[in-house]
Amino acid sequence: MATIDRQTATLALAHALVAAERGLPVIPLSATKLPALRSPHRGDDPPVRCRGACGLPGHGVHDATTDPAAVRALFAAAPHATGYGIACGRPPHRLIGVDLDVGTAPGDDSTAALWHLAERHRFAIPPTVTVLTPSGGRHLWLTGPPDVPVPNSASRLARGIDIRGSGGYLVGPGSVTTHGTYRLAPGTAHLAPAPCPRPLLHLLTPPTRHPARARTTPPHPGSRQGQGLVQFVRAARRGQRNTRLFWAACRAYENGFGDALTDALTAAALHTGLSEQEARATIASAARLTTGGPELP
Repeated sequence: MATIDRQTATLALAHALVAAERGLPVIPLSATKLPALRSPHRGDDPPVRCRGACGLPGHGVHDATTDPAAVRALFAAAPHATGYGIACGRPPHRLIGVDLDVGTAPGDDSTAALWHLAERHRFAIPPTVTVLTPSGGRHLWLTGPPDVPVPNSASRLARGIDIRGSGGYLVGPGSVTTHGTYRLAPGTAHLAPAPCPRPLLHLLTPPTRHPARARTTPPHPGSRQGQGLVQFVRAARRGQRNTRLFWAACRAYENGFGDALTDALTAAALHTGLSEQEARATIASAARLTTGGPELP
């Protein structure tokens, strides 16, 4: 098993170096698809929101780099890494990831939903780099203009369509996770990421809200989105508790009510058996990842 692990780590580094050579900033990921390096500020009270200015690794997507020596150093510090993440929104490509999930409920078809949007808003989905996920979904790689930051979002565009933009990352092809390997879709390996169609870009960049009108109150008690995230965490089994909590916290912060939902998410994590310290540290890590830069996820 140790030999297989070393081989997987070696391949992950090799794939990451190839991506870096193509101008794609990368970070090492664990088999859970989370950044493989722990924050150097874990346990700090009050929590420290650092974007890497301290000079130490462990700041998630803020560690992403295209420098080969720096990439090797990151992977050397994370020998258990089995994959790599590609930072979105960063020059020169300024990637926008369209994550088409596989739905479980009847009628869930994110691919069909995207085509419906394309038809409704009169744009074509261009041939582009496409990555197949172990769950059967796919990631479409698009590029954005330098003057239009695209925020991360979860199912805002349509059910099952998540967007990875500034401050987010995509799991790179060749990465090995607990559920399988991410692979390039046949016939797309030779393609370059296509420019995002202008109508789609408009859909991905909601109008800027006046600061005084920004949401500062908790979500309504009956909010399906907030309560759905809490129930998602409460349903976690041993081995997936931290992963589910981190994912839910990221989604909450991406949608503007992370701080308001912190106590409810913590209570849900305690229900699964996590300690309060573990839960709050995981939520703080999600906050740093999603709100540490121009932003979800």
